[in-house]
Amino acid sequence: MTKNLPIEATANFENSVPFFWLLAPWAKFGEEAAETFQRNIDFAKEETKEEFELKPVWATANEIVYELNTMWLRDFSDAAARGDSSIIPTLIDPPYAGHHSTIADYAEGQSLVETLQASGLRRLLCIDWKSASAEMKDYNIDIYLAEINAVVDDLGGRVNLIGLCQGGWMAAMFAARYPYKVATLTVAGAPLDCDAGDGFVKKIAKEQPMAFFEELVNAGGGRMRGKFMLAGWKSMHPEEHYFKTHVDLYENVEDPAFVKKREEFERWYENPLDLPGRWYLQAIRLLFKDNAFFKGDFVALGRKIALKDIICPTFLLAGEGDDITPSPQVFSAEEKLGTPKDKIVKKLVPGGHIGLFMGSKTLKNFWPDIAAWIKRECPDA
Repeated sequence: MTKNLPIEATANFENSVPFFWLLAPWAKFGEEAAETFQRNIDFAKEETKEEFELKPVWATANEIVYELNTMWLRDFSDAAARGDSSIIPTLIDPPYAGHHSTIADYAEGQSLVETLQASGLRRLLCIDWKSASAEMKDYNIDIYLAEINAVVDDLGGRVNLIGLCQGGWMAAMFAARYPYKVATLTVAGAPLDCDAGDGFVKKIAKEQPMAFFEELVNAGGGRMRGKFMLAGWKSMHPEEHYFKTHVDLYENVEDPAFVKKREEFERWYENPLDLPGRWYLQAIRLLFKDNAFFKGDFVALGRKIALKDIICPTFLLAGEGDDITPSPQVFSAEEKLGTPKDKIVKKLVPGGHIGLFMGSKTLKNFWPDIAAWIKRECPDA
């Protein structure tokens, strides 16, 4: 029995048995060490939970109304709006760039879906992109455009289209290929002119040979694996992702509000999607290297398309601190669009890339105005 022994004696006894090594600080340093030890245990549990257990979730109630090869289509509208054929739906095309589509409906108070609903857009839907399976490795950009077209046709043949990041250039391509199917186009943080600015993605795409990207796809068995891309994003700010994030969690692991927000982010960020290798290599070569869409040389579903083919009212949104898609890559599109100049709106807002879609301040201060603009340009929205 050791409970009546001096602390030092207890510590020496416990240190002599490996099974008790983790408990030695308790005996030697008392209550303070016990608190530290408990924090270590909580930290380890939370780290394990974030890495292996947390999965992306949608913050707002919705129903999957279609499932296609590349996507699920989620409808956030109420029954009355779904049954009203006079409403022109608003369709969100979220990024398909390695992270889950829940960025459009990230969390209560940080949800683009929630903001647009509160701003009066009555029929609201969002594409939920699927992670590429091995069977999808040869899917190309045309397949994705064709499935968006199928969705738009089933929604009545005309939509207000909102494209986020990669979803922005896909939405712009769709608006160029099918100009009369898009009532308004909103593009947020999308690289429409990949030669403009000085962002991280441009630097990598321009400096690395195609063989570099082809090797990554080959290493993924014909797919661009999400874990490869996640490592690349983290390398942009290694001290933030590989050191500070763990220190922050350790120091705040007993704070429920901090842990909740941290878990919300990890659900989305640490669950990357795989992309079809053919789709990915097309995007690298034709968009980021050749800038073919901006130059009017991109062929979509058998037809050459260009930004001049877009004729609908267009809203261009960019972030001041966006190091993934610098604002010139978004705003350079203005000179090429076929949209009348008085129907083009450009807005530069504070913050970085993902803050454009899920930042609470951007959602509160700027997206309601975008929703109001959509309703002005399309009163049936």
